[in-house]
Amino acid sequence: MTVKMLLVEDRPQVWGLVLDLLSTVGDFTLAKAVSTEAEANLWLEENPGQWDLAVVDLVLEQGTGLGVLARARQHARGAKIVVFSEYITQGMRKHCLELGADEAFQKSTDTKAFVDYCAGVAASRRRDR
Repeated sequence: MTVKMLLVEDRPQVWGLVLDLLSTVGDFTLAKAVSTEAEANLWLEENPGQWDLAVVDLVLEQGTGLGVLARARQHARGAKIVVFSEYITQGMRKHCLELGADEAFQKSTDTKAFVDYCAGVAASRRRDR
């Protein structure tokens, strides 16, 4: 079963990288890619239940991923929310989880763990159908 992904990331080259990484572990499709907090929050409001996985960067073109987490949690309806950012420290990870993220990964050191987590999301969707 296809995992519909909301990607909140301000660097388009990362969009392709994330999709390439995840295509090796499951059937992921891009429901929407946005580069600002406002775009993400508007899309979440207008598309409740239209995504299975949100991948959120913390530093965006405008606004922050932190401002997206609580809104995403309100509209998750069983979907997973993952932070994938260069700015994950122990304290920031804890803060992201408190704001509604299911997990938080450091881009430069936790890429394998991020991919493994997303593979688990895809496997769970296959089992739940």
